[in-house]
Amino acid sequence: MNRYPVWKYAILVIVLLVGALYTLPNFFGEAPAVQVSSAKATVKVDLAVQQRVEEVLKAAGVTPDMVTLDGGSVRARLDTPDNQLKARDAIQKALVPDPANPSYIVALNLVSRSPAWLTALHARPMYLGLDLRGGVHFMLQVDMQAALTKKAESYAGDIRTALRDKNIRHGGISRDGQTIDIKVRDEATQTATRNLISDQFTDLQTTSQPDGGEFRLRATIKPEATRRVQEQALKQNIVTLHNRINELGVAEPVIQQQGLDRIVVQLPGVQDTAKAKDILGRTATLEVRLVDEGTEARSAEMGRGPVPFGSERYLERSGQPVIVKKQVILTGENLTDAQPGFDGQTQEPTVNLTLDAKGSRIFRDITRENIGKRMAIVLFEKGKGEVVTAPVIRSEIGGGRVQISGRMTTAEANDTALLLRAGSLAAPMEIIEEFTIGPSLGADNIERGIHSVVWGMLAVAAFMCVYYRLFGVFSTLALSVNVLLLLAILSMLQATLTLPGIAAMALALGVAIDSNVLINERIREELRDGLSPQAAIHAGYERAWATILDSNVTTLVVGLALLAFGSGPVRGFAVVHTIGILTSMFSAVFFSRGVVNLWYGRQKKLKSLSIGQVWKPDAGTAVVKTN
Repeated sequence: MNRYPVWKYAILVIVLLVGALYTLPNFFGEAPAVQVSSAKATVKVDLAVQQRVEEVLKAAGVTPDMVTLDGGSVRARLDTPDNQLKARDAIQKALVPDPANPSYIVALNLVSRSPAWLTALHARPMYLGLDLRGGVHFMLQVDMQAALTKKAESYAGDIRTALRDKNIRHGGISRDGQTIDIKVRDEATQTATRNLISDQFTDLQTTSQPDGGEFRLRATIKPEATRRVQEQALKQNIVTLHNRINELGVAEPVIQQQGLDRIVVQLPGVQDTAKAKDILGRTATLEVRLVDEGTEARSAEMGRGPVPFGSERYLERSGQPVIVKKQVILTGENLTDAQPGFDGQTQEPTVNLTLDAKGSRIFRDITRENIGKRMAIVLFEKGKGEVVTAPVIRSEIGGGRVQISGRMTTAEANDTALLLRAGSLAAPMEIIEEFTIGPSLGADNIERGIHSVVWGMLAVAAFMCVYYRLFGVFSTLALSVNVLLLLAILSMLQATLTLPGIAAMALALGVAIDSNVLINERIREELRDGLSPQAAIHAGYERAWATILDSNVTTLVVGLALLAFGSGPVRGFAVVHTIGILTSMFSAVFFSRGVVNLWYGRQKKLKSLSIGQVWKPDAGTAVVKTN
């Protein structure tokens, strides 16, 4: 009756082993480290950089515990904070000889002390939030007026082009802030211009007024379109910040909207505020220009003469100078997508660009007029430009789809597509709030949080053992397994643990033990009804399961609601709370019954259970059944 088959015990053993394995990395803590990442989108961090970091540390007399290449950054793990600072200074001096034009970012960070064999099994610790790990917090204010002004400037250019295409003559187009003024000579032209704007620019509204002997049309952005522009600007800024911060390799950065025009950025583990500001400022601007192929430009490329008037000198990735014209053909705003691919005929790696309607029209005209000439794609970061690629225009390119090819490897095509997708900020931002949480304060928060969970668990275990005797011990074991599985799943998911998450963990203990209380009381009730101990165990678990399921499902619904609609600390609480409910159902029912069956199931002539006092109201006395 109360026996598990071997396969169920096998499942329990496997679950416990996997849980212990993936929980283990969380107990090794974190070590001070120095992280080296790219300061320019065109500079790669690879094995060569890792080897150079190792050589620099060896020359400086600093012995790192480990130097690893993780994603797009090199991390050197040190034993003490003093060696961390010494290593940072040595690497900074070697890799960044010109602080005004850095190729790499050398920042202080924290990394896990987990041994290599655990990391090889993909067993990693949970990410820790800003309140537990320390790091930097920024509140950014987005300049929405600048975004609207930028949009109005774009509309002014588009209206000028549309009027030229329709052969509608005008007396000039000017922009005053977010208002576009169009001068026309007669009422018929005014009507034609207004109709064109209403047909092709539905986000604009127009008003007219006499202007001497002429007429003036004034176009402004509609209120609903204004809100849409602001929302798009905020989203584009968030995406751009994600692209840049992800290159640094920060574990679980928090980048989220707050209010209508603010963005919160949290970088756990980053202790250097100046470096963090540097990361936030790393937004790129893309420009497409023609290469100057004149005689003077050729001489300037070879260093034999000055750069011609109307042109500028930039370097390619290889260091080769390229003379490009100052006139900007397209910017990153006209680029909607960039993906790596392969040429259908030559099978060589390519980058496939998709342009918007305005960009497609301009690009078609430029490529038609400049077949056989080179076109440079220039990436600007912090006011300094670098040529990503400079292909030759083979034919007229229309339809808004552009293919860049020639002398690229597959990896370079992937990198180039990433750079072109990274984009620029839709509107400038200003840091209006910043603070740093030191690792010592984070460690103190962790210690207090762990103490609250441990002491809460000990208090619950003491009560259960006193009140339910041996069954209380079984419940305590189930409670321990619940915590083990909860930590293991959070680690597998690489979830971010915060102080609200620790609070949810403490709450999960109460939910888990409640299920065991229901089971134990149900077994007592069956004993009071006169069932034999074996029958009482079986009936207790079977009949308590429906109640446990109902109570946990209703609690789970609340957790899922918090997860779906919450954000920030609320969402962190909901993640731990939801997972805790699921693990508690497994540990309280499946695991605890396995332990009870293992202890009592093979006793054929079982006379009593160690489950505390079983009251019999009808007899007026209490019978204590213990082993």
